[in-house]
Amino acid sequence: MGAGGRMNVSTEAKRSKSDVLKRVPYSKPPFTVGDVKKAIPPHCFKRSVIRSFSYVFYDLAIASLFYYVATTYIPLLPQPLSFLAWPLYWICQGCVLTGVWVIAHECGHHAFSDYQWLDDTVGLILHSALLVPYFSWKYSHRRHHSNTGSLERDEVFVPKAKSNLRWSAKFLNNPLGRVLILAVQLTLGWPLYLMFNVSGRPYDRFACHYDPYGPIYNDRERLQIYLSDVGVLSVFYGLYRLVAAKGLAWVVCVYGCPLLIVNGFLVLITYLQHTHPSLPHYDSSEWDWLRGALATVDRDYGILNKVFHNITDTHVAHHLFSTMPHYHAMEATKAIKPILGDYYQFDGTPIFKAMWREAKECIYVEQDDADQNKGVFWYNNKL
Repeated sequence: MGAGGRMNVSTEAKRSKSDVLKRVPYSKPPFTVGDVKKAIPPHCFKRSVIRSFSYVFYDLAIASLFYYVATTYIPLLPQPLSFLAWPLYWICQGCVLTGVWVIAHECGHHAFSDYQWLDDTVGLILHSALLVPYFSWKYSHRRHHSNTGSLERDEVFVPKAKSNLRWSAKFLNNPLGRVLILAVQLTLGWPLYLMFNVSGRPYDRFACHYDPYGPIYNDRERLQIYLSDVGVLSVFYGLYRLVAAKGLAWVVCVYGCPLLIVNGFLVLITYLQHTHPSLPHYDSSEWDWLRGALATVDRDYGILNKVFHNITDTHVAHHLFSTMPHYHAMEATKAIKPILGDYYQFDGTPIFKAMWREAKECIYVEQDDADQNKGVFWYNNKL
């Protein structure tokens, strides 16, 4: 994650298709986390309350402006134009609110300020407003960062082995099937993950982010899971009162549809960060934290990189140093690339083209028969 300038995307984008899809190294790196950290200017690890809040206020100001324009002027437009104006508002507002989501994500990593109570307060308010159970997600996401790339312990977008695919996989492995899968994933993927742990790590019993006594959480975390539930329920109650006052259509247009855009971008961003033909996954015989953290990829979303506070194109640095504030991560990414070398992966493929390619190529993982490292797994699509 990061904000501020841009990486030299034009240089990265010139890489050929074969270079982009070339498998990254999977042997133990010749450098340590300490070596990588030494390459980063020390100020990049400093968190500023004032600067962090400036991003909150800026995003909320833009969101308020979009709300004012939409509710004041769209109803005055003749019907054909209003039918076009509302989707434009949904997309723009959804993009800005995705930036708000990213700031709350930053709070969950204790990257917002030096004060944990302040991070949790801001994160709880912002995430609850977007119907995200803040502490519930914070703890499961922390485990994702602790176990990235592990087939046994990672928490989200854990790829399946070929033998564990459902019977329907073969019938969905075609253009129409991929459209259906992507449509469900982008619209329902986030709530299904929160409620039913879909695409998450398998547990020995039902796992749900709203259940304080579910297997995702330990005894020390359960009280805060209740607090997360209270936050989400409070927003639902506020929406109920809004529906009573303004009507369901008004709430759906002003809040519901932008939230769908937020959820869709959240799933898309996360999916493309951890799903790529060049990235390995590891079982317990090969996995270690550093190789797992490096099994991620930076992407280019164009102007949306800035709107999303560069969570999109500094994700590798974020996985290595998750408490680094987002506004320093771009500088850090530039600093660590010479150290990481071939272990750093950037793919400048246009996002929707990349989404389609990954949906087509990355169906399951399996060991490479020609490779002696049997604990290393790669994506495949041959059913």
